[in-house]
Amino acid sequence: MKLSRLLIAKSLLTLTCAATLALSVQPAQAAQRLLDMASVQGVRENQLIGYGLVVGLDGSGDQTTQTPFTVQSVVSMLKQMGINMPAGTNMQLKNVAAVMVTTSLPAFAQPGQTLDITVSSMGNAKSLRGGTLLMTPLKGADGQIYGMAQGNVVVGGAGAAANGSKAQINHLGVGRISAGATVERAVPTMLGQDGSIFLELKESSFSNASRVVEAVNARFGPGTASAQDGRVIRVQAPQANDSRVAFLGALESINVTPAQVPAKVIMNARTGSVVMNQAVTLDTCAVSHGNLSVVINTQPVISQPAPFSGGQTVVAQQSQIEINKDPGKVILLKNSASLADVVKALNSIGATPQDLLAILQAMKASGSLRAELEII
Repeated sequence: MKLSRLLIAKSLLTLTCAATLALSVQPAQAAQRLLDMASVQGVRENQLIGYGLVVGLDGSGDQTTQTPFTVQSVVSMLKQMGINMPAGTNMQLKNVAAVMVTTSLPAFAQPGQTLDITVSSMGNAKSLRGGTLLMTPLKGADGQIYGMAQGNVVVGGAGAAANGSKAQINHLGVGRISAGATVERAVPTMLGQDGSIFLELKESSFSNASRVVEAVNARFGPGTASAQDGRVIRVQAPQANDSRVAFLGALESINVTPAQVPAKVIMNARTGSVVMNQAVTLDTCAVSHGNLSVVINTQPVISQPAPFSGGQTVVAQQSQIEINKDPGKVILLKNSASLADVVKALNSIGATPQDLLAILQAMKASGSLRAELEII
């Protein structure tokens, strides 16, 4: 009997230790491509914008009495074409709308390539459906013209029916033109001209910067990469253009295991939605908010081995969450100190987004919530 009790005690101790280790081990981060973690400095898009006119509308254009800039634009355009309007002419332009044209110029774009553009009404036009955008220069932040736009405006989902009703699905004041702009000027990009390129991490992290340096040096040899700070990494690149392109292609495909991300809680104050990027736990605290109260207790639980078993005394922390809402609603969560459980319990008893926001802010201020709290 003694031998049986010893075996049972040892088995229980082994299971307890195994469970403790399993809970303490954090899940390993999956390896990511360097392309998904960083970008090459200087390789970026450039925003373009232009002002133009959409014509050919079916009476749904700007009301010229309230949008005088539409009339001025038409008069200026006609004057450039050699047509002078008599002074005091009252123009009723129901088929014309003033619009803003926007797009992005990709890196390494060359003259002759086409771009998709977005056309947005800036007046009081009812609809741009069926209109034609007249030739519109697209300028960058430096005021230079980098593209020309023109074409038929397509308003997606216009007038579509939903479940047998005539509900409008899309905004009629915004449309798109596929391949509606032509690149007229390229943006020069200095890439590795001095024998080195710079990688910029999408999120600043000293741990990730050092891991990227280790991965690049392991792939291409020591001294190839060096970290400038927590975001920028300098990489030695070949001088020849074709060799540099092949080098960057191989660089982007390197797998890097990122460091564990910091705990973060994001809450939408309007809808009450809460998103956590990993398991976020709570320390001991007590929060009272109106008729709601949240109490989190953590107390040690001692587990002693059987006599003469040769085991060791194990001290574990056991948490308990008690949530009260007057009148008479009580939720008790044992062996839990997870924020996810608290949020779920608060939603089940009808807590509003404002209640949840106030409770999370109080927990953060008291130090119970060991995570970054972001309110959107």
